[in-house]
Amino acid sequence: MNRRLIIGILIFTGLFQSAEAQQKKKDKSPYDYVNPFIGTGGDGHTYPGATVPFGMVQPSPDTGIKDLTVDRGAAYHWCAGYRYEDTSIAGFSHTHFSGTGHADLGDILVMPTVGPVNLKRGTAENPDEGYRSRFDHENEYAAPGYYQVRLQDYGVNVELTATNRVALHKYTFPESQDAHVLLDLTTSMHDYPGKVIWSQLRVENETTVTGFRQTRGWGATRYVYFAIEFSKPIKNYGLLDEDKEVKYTGFGYRGQHVENYPEKFGKLLKANFDFETKDNEEILMKVAISGVSTEGAMKNLKTEIPHWDFEKVRNEAKSAWENELDQIVIEGSDRDKEIFYTSTYHTMLAPVTYMDVDNKYRGIDQNIYTAEGFTNYTIFSLWDTYRALHPLFTITQPERTVDMIQSMLVHQEQSVHGLLPVWSFHANETWCMIGYHAVPVIADAYAKGIRGFDEEQALNAMTASATNPQYSGLNYYMDKGYIPFDKHRGSSVSKTLEYAYDDWTISKMAELVGENQTVDTFRERAGYYQNIFDTSVGFTRGKKDDGTWRQDFNPITPSTLGGGDFTEGNAWQYSWYVPHDMNGVINLLGGEENFTAKLDSVFEVQLDKSKFDHVEDMVGLIGQYAHGNEPSHHIAYLYNYGGKPWKTQERIHQIMNNLVDNTPDGLAGNDDCGQMSAWYVFSSLGFYPVCPGSNEYVFGSPSVQAAVINLSDGSAFEIKAKNLSKKNIYIQGVKLNGKPYNKSYLRHEDLMKGGTLEYQMGSKPNKSWASAIENRPFSMSVLDN
Repeated sequence: MNRRLIIGILIFTGLFQSAEAQQKKKDKSPYDYVNPFIGTGGDGHTYPGATVPFGMVQPSPDTGIKDLTVDRGAAYHWCAGYRYEDTSIAGFSHTHFSGTGHADLGDILVMPTVGPVNLKRGTAENPDEGYRSRFDHENEYAAPGYYQVRLQDYGVNVELTATNRVALHKYTFPESQDAHVLLDLTTSMHDYPGKVIWSQLRVENETTVTGFRQTRGWGATRYVYFAIEFSKPIKNYGLLDEDKEVKYTGFGYRGQHVENYPEKFGKLLKANFDFETKDNEEILMKVAISGVSTEGAMKNLKTEIPHWDFEKVRNEAKSAWENELDQIVIEGSDRDKEIFYTSTYHTMLAPVTYMDVDNKYRGIDQNIYTAEGFTNYTIFSLWDTYRALHPLFTITQPERTVDMIQSMLVHQEQSVHGLLPVWSFHANETWCMIGYHAVPVIADAYAKGIRGFDEEQALNAMTASATNPQYSGLNYYMDKGYIPFDKHRGSSVSKTLEYAYDDWTISKMAELVGENQTVDTFRERAGYYQNIFDTSVGFTRGKKDDGTWRQDFNPITPSTLGGGDFTEGNAWQYSWYVPHDMNGVINLLGGEENFTAKLDSVFEVQLDKSKFDHVEDMVGLIGQYAHGNEPSHHIAYLYNYGGKPWKTQERIHQIMNNLVDNTPDGLAGNDDCGQMSAWYVFSSLGFYPVCPGSNEYVFGSPSVQAAVINLSDGSAFEIKAKNLSKKNIYIQGVKLNGKPYNKSYLRHEDLMKGGTLEYQMGSKPNKSWASAIENRPFSMSVLDN
């Protein structure tokens, strides 16, 4: 049956609407509700530019390029290159992170200009110093796969669209004898002097330019190759190396010429390509990228855009997004739809393709490989995304999930450390954040029946990552059952907790594969969280090598990665990080009532926000709950484990109503490659994967009236929230496929069979529904009597 017909039958059956209202809804698709500017202000750190789902190239405007050595705090706020509050644009670069708290990328910045050539960038305070241009939001527009802005200072209209590996620019110039496209290879996100190690430019002919640059930064050594093609012959050009430290420039010709000399090598390369234009003349430019070679970039360019039809590329990008956004279709207010569909859009900006059209890619060892039978992906922000983004992919992207896992496995093969990725991008491991969270991604997918990768190879890679004594305190963890803070600097409690959860997922994978000895080893390690839980104070707490507790302990005091006992959090937030064994936590806290009272305190304990200022990501605060950072994301769902799901229902609506909006600063913190948005997608539907690997989604409270999840086998899972309103936030009862359902969680296999989930909502809590012990979510331990 046609997907849109299924959507129409399932969502709108029984909902009376006028013919005019029905027609409006037909005319407006999920694509039309996406607002790429949500999250581009505040701390969201997303970008509004044109890309396709999981696309390798991300052409987007850069309004701020900050020197990391001058002001790290300022650099943090321009991680994605663009901030909605800004009033000038420095140019358009082709690689961007979405919603990260640290940055790199920002490769191959271009800028169309008119008038005298000026290769200085200029500043936000004084755009006239360089090639920057002012702009305003009245003359700016963005949609998935498309971006447009008018550059006020030049009278040039810029339009961007893209395929997977190629950006297509369209510049509409005024009449000018001095129209230019400037190319700046010196700039990056989180910029600093010396970041560019080497670069090259070659003018191959009157319309084609190739080049590369190697940078160091968050990625220790990173190569980006490119090919540029113009729709109009270049009249003149100039290639310039601004490196003043180089004393020797070679003999004769190559050292003396800048204008119309066809190649240049150096650390600080810039170029101008000159044209004469008539009024409203359009010049198009293709920019293809590769991690392998300029030859690979040119293959990408010729294969993906062999023509100059901008609207064709734009429409194909739109169709790609429409197809992906149609996978979950909701019924709700326009505001609900704008937030939901934009969140869904954000979940598909990472990971990204990282191989050329001939399947060649650069490996983590910097050698060139050919992907055999899979698409190679990069940008794995796993400390963030294993929680909700990758579990969402097991529903909406099962085929891509296989490819992503295969990409992780070849990473482990190529790694000199023999480890799965931690936080990797563009053939670089950054070692950012903690844990070995590729492990739960693999285990969760395998537990849910996703196949297509070698299970023995996967389990071996998982155990290798969990037993390398050189990795981040694992030697102490394996020897003592915890990481002593006086022996290992930084995040000793957080690492112990995260390793314990990851180890539980290894035991789960081993159980499914039939490796019983591995099951026993890692199930024991999954209980190590108890070794750093101090029952005398009711919190996880730093412990010394001799077994004594940290004395200067304050559960409110947060610490950062590399300092203190926690990672971007405090004991109030991290003491709940035992997703695989909440019954064990209930026992440690002395029973269900103490557990619930302590959870209440998370949201109610007052705090001095100034104490959190030094921790960049601890934002979106409700009491001690920090929605802007991932360690808090599951906490509101934990009341279900104590038999009080109605309290979860209250907290979820409190978070949704106060910390999410459809404005540029509508994200409470970094989107972190889609994790924040995945939390919203799940929570809107009324459930969340508290413990990936358990195959359970724990119920919260829906915020959309109805939804349809269109599954890859052609079936659909329908969700209805009857009587939902601003006041009716409490679940009175649930029906699964028409039968009463009293569990406080939904099984993955029940969702993937297709069918109907119906919530009956009301204004008062139903304190008996799903509260019995036998109806609670999975936990490794049993409750004490």
